Amino acid sequence: MNTDFEFFTLDNGLRVILHLDTDSNVVTTNLLYDVGSKDESPDYTGLAHLFEHLMFSGTCNHPNFDDFLEKVGAQNNAFTSSDITNYYITIPSNNLEHALYIESDRMLNLNVSQKSLDIQKNVVVEEFKQMYLNQPYGDLHLLLRAASYNLHPYSWCPIGKEIAHIEKFKLDIVNQFYKNFYTPSNAVLVVAGNIDFNKVKKMVSKYFSSIPFREVIRNKYLFEPKKTEKVQLKIKRDVPSKCIVLAFHMGGRLDFNFYVSKLISYILSSGASSRLYNNLVKKEKIFSKIQTYLGEDFDSSLLYIKGFLNDNIDYSIAEESIFNELNLLSSFLVSEEELSKVQKKNESALRFSLLNNSYKAVDLAIGAILGNPNLINEDFMSFSSISREDILNEARKIFLPSNCTSLYYGKM
Repeated sequence: MNTDFEFFTLDNGLRVILHLDTDSNVVTTNLLYDVGSKDESPDYTGLAHLFEHLMFSGTCNHPNFDDFLEKVGAQNNAFTSSDITNYYITIPSNNLEHALYIESDRMLNLNVSQKSLDIQKNVVVEEFKQMYLNQPYGDLHLLLRAASYNLHPYSWCPIGKEIAHIEKFKLDIVNQFYKNFYTPSNAVLVVAGNIDFNKVKKMVSKYFSSIPFREVIRNKYLFEPKKTEKVQLKIKRDVPSKCIVLAFHMGGRLDFNFYVSKLISYILSSGASSRLYNNLVKKEKIFSKIQTYLGEDFDSSLLYIKGFLNDNIDYSIAEESIFNELNLLSSFLVSEEELSKVQKKNESALRFSLLNNSYKAVDLAIGAILGNPNLINEDFMSFSSISREDILNEARKIFLPSNCTSLYYGKM
């Protein structure tokens, strides 16, 4: 199932992707800006995410962004990651022009007042408290990122390092951020749905081509060197169950070993027959729950193993049991059957995601930002080409104690 598309670039640098999906009842417009939390200063973190909120403040022409879209039957939302900020609108196809118009309007005419800044700062501070500070296990990734990265700006989450950083943002700082990063040459627009390409091209040109080109100025940052020593954290918290998380450095999104790491994650914890569940939950009863997942950051990311301990199990025993499983994966080839099973499961998940128009639009935009609009199709080939030897070699590279940040979290 190939995802066909047409790719072109406007004179002002805006990259545009059109995708025809005749099965979709709505059209998705996805506008991705090449700016995330890694583009922030270490002393002013959380700005990219705060600005995502500010993008809904309204424009000079339309003070209420959401009201404008609701009147034409549209829904919209956004998210911020370490690498990107992404805005998407789903709208009936006959109203597509409204979505393109309003996105171009806020790319050019966003109106951030002191009042809207104060409101959104309060909203984000409350989000920080509720999601990261006031719920059990909420600060796990704040702690893990800070301990796992010494030089790279992935050392903080998109929400920011601390509330004090969010509170000190001034109007001139956010306006400068907007002028620098929210420019056509720093964005990818995807329009996906049952669309007429020629008509959509004319609409895109009408609303976006007159927005002037601006050069983006980026902070230079240092890449994380290879780890040579294990990092261990012990954090006492009053939580329902003791928790252990191991974070291992792995490849970035375009590296072949990113694909290998993803299959390794499936081997370890995808389903009841996976290794960690079968051996450490079901048989040895060390954990009540265990899972692996990986970051899909553009630069070198992290593979996480997170487990909740059963009562009376010591942290060190739990960690040793995980490393025993990792050592097996690093010592012996997986069977053809096991590899085939996770490849099929992964391919099924990929194909299922392509049934959703909005997911396709995001994936197309990410590929374009990474320099390869066809990445959405090439991913299938990358996963299917992985061998048993690739799994073994990557496991040997990743699952070294010196490459690990270990977090014991809960009652001590």
